[in-house]
Amino acid sequence: MQNETNNTAQNKSNYIGITLSVLGIILVASNLRSPLTAVGPVLDEIASQLHLTKTEAGFLTAIPLFVFAAFSVLIGKFSIKYRIEKLVFISLILLIIGLYLRINDSIFSLFFGSALVGIGICIGNVVMPAFIKKEFPKKVGMMTGVYSVGMNLTAAFAAGFSIKIGQWTTIGWKGSLGIWIIPVFITLLVWIFQLLKKVNIVSKNTSSNTSEVNIYKSKIAWSISFFMGLQSLIYYCIIAWLPIILISYGMKKEDAGWILSYLQFAMLPITFVGPIIASRMKNQKILIYFISLCFIIAFLLLNFYNIKFVVLAAILLGIANGLAFSLVMLFFSMRTKSPISAVKLSGMSQSIGYLLAGFGPPIFGKLFELTNQWAYSFYFLLFISVILCFSGVYAAQNKTVEEL
Repeated sequence: MQNETNNTAQNKSNYIGITLSVLGIILVASNLRSPLTAVGPVLDEIASQLHLTKTEAGFLTAIPLFVFAAFSVLIGKFSIKYRIEKLVFISLILLIIGLYLRINDSIFSLFFGSALVGIGICIGNVVMPAFIKKEFPKKVGMMTGVYSVGMNLTAAFAAGFSIKIGQWTTIGWKGSLGIWIIPVFITLLVWIFQLLKKVNIVSKNTSSNTSEVNIYKSKIAWSISFFMGLQSLIYYCIIAWLPIILISYGMKKEDAGWILSYLQFAMLPITFVGPIIASRMKNQKILIYFISLCFIIAFLLLNFYNIKFVVLAAILLGIANGLAFSLVMLFFSMRTKSPISAVKLSGMSQSIGYLLAGFGPPIFGKLFELTNQWAYSFYFLLFISVILCFSGVYAAQNKTVEEL
């Protein structure tokens, strides 16, 4: 009788623990994109009120990419000494401080706060795939899908309602950006449970042998890093330039904005279903071919048919970007044997990846300036799509970074 009571209590405790872990993953994910996507719609208002030049306003949006590139590898090293749960807690604290500083009437505060927001998000980006691997080793695909959907759904919401939130709060851009302190604070309260959990002393984050792995010697790690960078490069080119391209084709500004929304919402179902399907496959090469094909068809449609098939092109881009992003997140777990290796791979891939991605939009725009047509800019992305396929196929092999 006593044993049955103990088992019931243990099962209840396990259920609560799993529920709070899932909730924690969803909440953390929801804070890793929304503070960034909320900026674009109110950027003109920020620039006008704080008297920012176009260059300064552009740099404000680029700060997260520079931060991601600079800090991702460092976070991977910190994860050897500190628990993943503690690093996530620190990231949430930095997010709250950064979000608060960002809405003060000071250019320095705006930029410094944005940098802190970038660091906070960067920590979450790097360590959350490892947390998923540690907590749900047999459900990596499904939980990666949940994580990706949580991230992208709130990102789309933040972008779409940023201006409206500013109007509802009656304080303009400060309300649009400051309101995201609330969900971060709620996440912080929920995440305290993760700090209180008992730690496995034998393998705090990993075993000693896996912490010694030099992933920079792994071809798999490099292929994942390039795949990460190239898919990010395509995504940021699309986000930065697609509305402008469509307007130049004769589309109304409002309609061009809706096309971008179609792209964002097309990402949502595939970011959930994609990792589940991929985790059950021996390798994911067929998915890589599918991603590259979607990109190529979409860019050809936009280049040769302008706005005639623009909705189809946007949906294809959304599917390709959503699946590519979720595969990268899944690779961090599937291509490693331990949570610490997952963190190190995530740090390496995101550092290299965001550095590559940062060059995409300027090159895309420069090609237009040199030729006064979008064709060569699209040829650039077609070329990137082919290279993406090669790096992705190698990354899709059923191997781990420990197998140097």
